[in-house]
Amino acid sequence: MLTAAGGSAQAADLAGSPLDARGEVVGADREDRLPGQYIVVLADGVPAAEVARAHADRFGAEIGNIYRSAIDGYSARMTEATAERIAAVPGVTWVQADTEVRSTAQRLPSGIDRANADASPTAAIDGTDQRVDVDVAVIDTGVDLDHPDLNVYRAGGKNCSLLGLTPDDQNGHGTHVSGTIGALDDANGVVGMAPGARIWPVKVLNAAGVGSTSDVICGIDYVTANADQIEVANMSLGGGGEDDGNCGQSNNDAQHEAICASVAAGVTYVVAAGNDSADASTSTPAAYDEVVTVSALADFNGEPGGGAPATCRNDVDDTFADFSNYGADVDLIAPGVCIDSTWMGGGYDTISGTSMASPHVAGGAALYLASNPGASPETVKSALQSASSSDWNAVDDPDDTKEGLLDVTGL
Repeated sequence: MLTAAGGSAQAADLAGSPLDARGEVVGADREDRLPGQYIVVLADGVPAAEVARAHADRFGAEIGNIYRSAIDGYSARMTEATAERIAAVPGVTWVQADTEVRSTAQRLPSGIDRANADASPTAAIDGTDQRVDVDVAVIDTGVDLDHPDLNVYRAGGKNCSLLGLTPDDQNGHGTHVSGTIGALDDANGVVGMAPGARIWPVKVLNAAGVGSTSDVICGIDYVTANADQIEVANMSLGGGGEDDGNCGQSNNDAQHEAICASVAAGVTYVVAAGNDSADASTSTPAAYDEVVTVSALADFNGEPGGGAPATCRNDVDDTFADFSNYGADVDLIAPGVCIDSTWMGGGYDTISGTSMASPHVAGGAALYLASNPGASPETVKSALQSASSSDWNAVDDPDDTKEGLLDVTGL
């Protein structure tokens, strides 16, 4: 049997079978699959880097990301036939087709006021640059590394979309999300929910706001490897899929397994419900039980009661945003229409989407953790839900459950 250069005996044993048996590839018939791209999930404890090299030598797979912390495995470009052969190799738990994910913003913000961040004793918004001591990873299009209104942690960060390059934002979406979470309280520009929170830029989407599940897992893997520092992760992105199992089960969903491991490491994940006017159960990571899933409220003046005229887009003030996903998987609602925040190039912009609602809650989670360091993700979710308000008009909510509106007054 061939051995990868420098590989261990275990890696050699797992390189492949001379019979080249065929195994099943998960998601091979999905419409959103990325042709020729796959995620290989290995059994716990299998040396991912060595086995990836061995598979590359044995099968000719072109290796992409190596996963060592959230899951053991790797992503690669290969033919469908090669993926089927690797799926049958000892030590491989499953192989799944890589799929497309997109930012969930709609291009078209009064949210900090409506979430009552200005009443939070921890946020202490008064125009003085006193920073909330919490680290938040933004798994997105990257972040404007030099934006004057953001506290970007330049010693950290990763570009999973374009390996070897900086996680600088070439789209704007990730920078916008970052501003809602933690724009500085410095009397300039805008202010975020948790002013001055350290933003870790984790780039998994390209300049068009598009990426792959394999790159998203790379981002989750990076966050998990730094879980001793990162307390919150925001994912304002999503793709197709559903929650087909609980943590600890072999549910053939590498992204879910990675998030399970990351949550177990203590990171609170806040995610966008999606912008399809559909049940969030049809979108991941929104459908996962282990995350905090956020729908979007249309709010045009930062005040309850309704009646304010629409501004950047047509919708009804103080109601469920007409584009937002809904359903039992949604945990909270937050402002997500016409949100003013930071933008790439040191600027500012106003856009809408559940992508804009999610970072309000991520900022709320940061406020809670600043006062309750070490709180588990489950505790953080429960605390945010307990503190939420019912003071919004749910007339347009398509489901029968009125989720709580983010309210950080006492946090």
